[in-house]
Amino acid sequence: MKKYERIRNLREDKDLTQEAVAAYLHVSQRTYSRYENGERSIPTETLIMLADFHNTSVDYLLGRTDKIHFLD
Repeated sequence: MKKYERIRNLREDKDLTQEAVAAYLHVSQRTYSRYENGERSIPTETLIMLADFHNTSVDYLLGRTDKIHFLD
């Protein structure tokens, strides 16, 4: 699995564009694209925002657990 593959999968599962998620995070689409492609590390605060947005944990986003939701 690529470093941030799960953030792309979660976004695509919701039929969201990179632009929509980038706007939520207050970053440019290019910055968000670099996050998804693993070209840029995601700051901790941004990871927390993404986890909240997708109703999951930072550990799930980072591949440290396969539990997508807290109550699984």
